[in-house]
Amino acid sequence: MSFDPHAVRADFPLLQRDHEPALHYLDNAATAQVAGPVLEAIHAHETTSRANVLRGVHRLAEAATDAYGVARETVAHHLNAADADEIVFTSGCTAALNLVAHAFGATLSAGDEIVISELEHHSNIVPWQMLRDRTGIRLRVIPVTEEGRLDLTVLPDIVGARTRLIAVTHASNVTGALTEVGPIVDAARAVGARVLLDGAQQVPHARVDVQALGVDFYCFSGHKVFGPNGIGVLWGRGELLADLPPFLGGGEMIRRVRLAETTWAPPPQRFEAGTPPIAQAVGLGAALRWLGEHDLDAVGRHLQALTRRLIEGLNTLGEERVRVLGPGAGEPRGPLVAFDVPGAHPHDIAQLLDAHGVAVRGGHHCAQPLMDAFDLAGTTRASLALYNDSADVDACLEALETALRKLL
Repeated sequence: MSFDPHAVRADFPLLQRDHEPALHYLDNAATAQVAGPVLEAIHAHETTSRANVLRGVHRLAEAATDAYGVARETVAHHLNAADADEIVFTSGCTAALNLVAHAFGATLSAGDEIVISELEHHSNIVPWQMLRDRTGIRLRVIPVTEEGRLDLTVLPDIVGARTRLIAVTHASNVTGALTEVGPIVDAARAVGARVLLDGAQQVPHARVDVQALGVDFYCFSGHKVFGPNGIGVLWGRGELLADLPPFLGGGEMIRRVRLAETTWAPPPQRFEAGTPPIAQAVGLGAALRWLGEHDLDAVGRHLQALTRRLIEGLNTLGEERVRVLGPGAGEPRGPLVAFDVPGAHPHDIAQLLDAHGVAVRGGHHCAQPLMDAFDLAGTTRASLALYNDSADVDACLEALETALRKLL
């Protein structure tokens, strides 16, 4: 097993095309590029095994069912889940979070409490607000520190006898802060509560072992792990999923339907109503097998070095011109850097960088409560993946220096 970012880059057809100006893709936290082996796996499936899954008895249906099952087993292996039936395919990470909000939420009563944080993506805030409005539960919020980390010193004050779930990000999509999971699990266990981690920004870059983390639910998206759009994963402890009601009703999720009543299939089918995203699951499985072929420890070191280079480069532009959010250079953090340019709108910064071939994201990053905490309307965010190199970082810094001369 080895890791060479330039060899990795050769696996991505879009990055091998000629771009004018040269493309420096630094919007990976929004959507990563699709690896060639993923495209090949999807094409092979759709041209040799396309059929619906589970109930067909002809050869194509059996081949499609087998491929769908292999994808589920691949995800389970990647997360070190105890059983493949703990893996539920969804349309994305947002859908996985909504599934938990509905299914787990159906077991709650008015006055029960869910703990979220200021650091969350809207997809881990809004479903809980909707649950609150339906059922009368209460939301408690972990604040962020000035460095953009979860302030876990408040846990004794906000986790109590009515806490039923702590649902927080594993890695922030704005500050890059990594969540210290152990204290959260300990606080939850002390009161009999469950823990959910949003792993959308963690799975693409690091090993994730759901059993070692000690959490109860974990979710992520396919399009951020070099797979296709339209596929996501919810992992849940088997005994917990078995006790939850379904979220959506329809075909495939039933054991028996009568006009008077319906009984449910066991997980994961209970939570996969209708025709599932079959080709997308095949592609996700291929993406995780491809990712697993690389030395993820070496990938982590590579991304840490690039992140440090990016932060240090931004700092040299002057704090009065560029304010970097999140933990400082060299500190443990995810490979993304959001920064504010006082007096300039992040959309203008992103467009000016795009003119130099540098693709970044400008805006609130679906984290408006966090922007409120920092008293910002938005930021510009450069996010890295394993195929990026120092030339991408340097191009970003040079383009930003040029933009600052125009704007300020």
